[in-house]
Amino acid sequence: MEPDFVLWRGHRVHVKMTGEGYPPLLLITGLGGSTDQWAAFAQQFQHRCVIRFDVPGMGLSSAPLEPITVSRVAELAVAVLDSLEVECADVLGYSYGGAVAQQLAFGYPERVCRLVLAATNCGLGAVPGSYAAMVSLSTPLRYYSPTYFDRNAAALYGGMTGRDLSMRRRMMAERHRHPPSAYGYSMQLLGTVGWSSLPFLSRIPHDTLVISGDDDPLIPVANAETLARRIPRARLEIVKRSGHLFLWDEAKRLAVRVTRFLDAVPGASLADPVTQLV
Repeated sequence: MEPDFVLWRGHRVHVKMTGEGYPPLLLITGLGGSTDQWAAFAQQFQHRCVIRFDVPGMGLSSAPLEPITVSRVAELAVAVLDSLEVECADVLGYSYGGAVAQQLAFGYPERVCRLVLAATNCGLGAVPGSYAAMVSLSTPLRYYSPTYFDRNAAALYGGMTGRDLSMRRRMMAERHRHPPSAYGYSMQLLGTVGWSSLPFLSRIPHDTLVISGDDDPLIPVANAETLARRIPRARLEIVKRSGHLFLWDEAKRLAVRVTRFLDAVPGASLADPVTQLV
């Protein structure tokens, strides 16, 4: 039976599980994100159990009193798997969630089957995004104001969301359902300070897909190249004309690529380490 909430370190953490199939796919979302935003992407995996959760301060989870570090959120991900009696899952970390996924793969390697790192970086030591994107990231206003989101989407996210008004409206509707509290958002942002995966990337043992859009103002492609170069069993894919929200605004296209990787023969990612997508 799926729990709606997991109790962890005094927090009520919202957990959502859909579908059936092994191994499950654990989705870890970006800064300020909630389980709602995964809807279109999760629907592409009809024959797989898909698990996602709201980090404290986000979505339907309780707000923290202090910053929760990336390492602690990785610990939370393990607690979520434990609550569902899942020993090992494929893990997809997106943006901030990619940091959590890296920490999870390093700290709890036995809990990760395969690893997907999407639109993410190594934390401290990464190549920064554009000035406009970094400024927009410092505030959760994009979760509250449709006008602000519409005006800044191209500079912050690029890709389909930046180009297509109807897509921006859909994205805003999803964000507006359960936006983060301003305090919760700031606690999540502060929890990333000082974190870096550079010291341990070479010790991540899993088959790994590193995937990035070449029109992502927030996370330049150079960061994906660093991750793929340092993780021993990594494959790099660069998606042309895709932006930071490519898992959500091009859900079907990206799900096909992720599924192909997850369903491949173990070690197949090493045969063709770099692919340029059209």
